[in-house]
Amino acid sequence: MPKEEYITRLVDEGALRSYFETELGAATAFEIEHHPEGHSNETLFVTWDERELVVRRPPPGETADSAHDVLREYQVIDALQHTNIPLPDAVLACADHSVIGSSFYAVEALEGDVLRDEEPVRFATPRQRQRIGTELVETLSRVHSVDYDAVGLRDFGHPVGFTERQVDRWTSQLEWAFERTSDVRTVPTLLEVGDWLAANVPDSHPQTLVHGDYKLDNVMFEPDTTPEITGVFDWELSTIGDPLTDLGWMLFFWHTDESTARPLPELQPSFLSRDGYQTRRELVDLYETRSDITFKNPRFYLVLAAYKMAGLGEMFFRRYLEDNSDDPLYPRMEDRVPKLASYAQDLIESEAPL
Repeated sequence: MPKEEYITRLVDEGALRSYFETELGAATAFEIEHHPEGHSNETLFVTWDERELVVRRPPPGETADSAHDVLREYQVIDALQHTNIPLPDAVLACADHSVIGSSFYAVEALEGDVLRDEEPVRFATPRQRQRIGTELVETLSRVHSVDYDAVGLRDFGHPVGFTERQVDRWTSQLEWAFERTSDVRTVPTLLEVGDWLAANVPDSHPQTLVHGDYKLDNVMFEPDTTPEITGVFDWELSTIGDPLTDLGWMLFFWHTDESTARPLPELQPSFLSRDGYQTRRELVDLYETRSDITFKNPRFYLVLAAYKMAGLGEMFFRRYLEDNSDDPLYPRMEDRVPKLASYAQDLIESEAPL
């Protein structure tokens, strides 16, 4: 789908301008740019006079139940504004679908670097690379230490049985995607992985605020020489639950061992193999020290992370088949998801999953 046509499915520029005039006051300068990075909710950069805003909305078309809840994402961002979690400033949220065709929210834009395909030159030393990993883990430990009652998030989730429900939820998401993608190819190994997870859910877990999508390319580093996180993004899956699901997810994308193939090279940057970046084991040790939470059952949480990514990938593939995205990553999921399934099966059988 042409980029110009796709953006018209994301936003009615006239309706958004009228809404912003009512909520933020009149503006002479008004521009909208579709941000191509990110692979779930859609992101728009909006210039409103001197203000640079980021607008988030769900993707167009049918989505799986409970996915892409941008108002829930805004709720947690707003609640955490006065904590020690680095975040953009909350601006507004809109539940009126008549404005742009969906719910959406806006926050102030931040300046800095998101590390996806390459590291900034200013960070290209072993010392700075180590600091990147340290910042990532220390910020995650702060998320998990938030007093969620005190910030008004007491009813934000249901922590009892959270991890078991995660397995059930992602199995349901996969089943939704399979309704369409199985016309193209099937992934039987993924069904076996789901059965293993269901049979190996930990009996208990800590209960904290959970980000739900915490990884290197969902944080921004300040435009300074020393790596320091200025913003944590993409809170759409946040809840109160099991913090070890966040840790396992972060580790899945932190692939430093070049002796083993990356199952999803588009999202597991190769620069992490350079001198200075910590191993997964080192990050786990640091997390346990900073959070006072022990990473029990690492095999389960790493397999769960791969399973969740496979679930996301299969939903991406369905959206591609239904012409509901212009993301070039989505068609690659035809063979990436089977590779993720094999990777998860290898973790199950591995003697040392970390």
